[in-house]
Amino acid sequence: MAAIYSLYIINKSGGLIFYKDYGSKGRMDTNDSLRVASLWHSMHAISQQLSPTTGCSGIELLEADTFDLHCFQSLTGTKFFVVCEPGTQHMEALLKIIYELYTDYVLKNPFYEMEMPIRCELFDINLTQAIQKDRVALSGR
Repeated sequence: MAAIYSLYIINKSGGLIFYKDYGSKGRMDTNDSLRVASLWHSMHAISQQLSPTTGCSGIELLEADTFDLHCFQSLTGTKFFVVCEPGTQHMEALLKIIYELYTDYVLKNPFYEMEMPIRCELFDINLTQAIQKDRVALSGR
């Protein structure tokens, strides 16, 4: 069974710019993935404002009975989040690797327009390799 269900990347205004499903039991259609991204962006923003601590950067982990949602927000406001099996470890490190791939293959691509959907073959290839490495490492633990 796959540890990672899906990966989302949303821009600073809450628009879904990348979605990849990794064999979830219940696959979502395009509209559902857009709704999840929009809902997460809103919840993340509200949590920053409602937090009793100053300097809160929003929700980083949401734990449910059937999944965990890990989130990493870059300094530019782009959010990367992974939906995975409950109790999956080391997702923060994986999200940082995904962010590095994003900066290397998407942002440095001269044909990519900021805040637009990601369509970059090198990013897809390297992302698949990173996810596969993570799955191998998780199964070895």
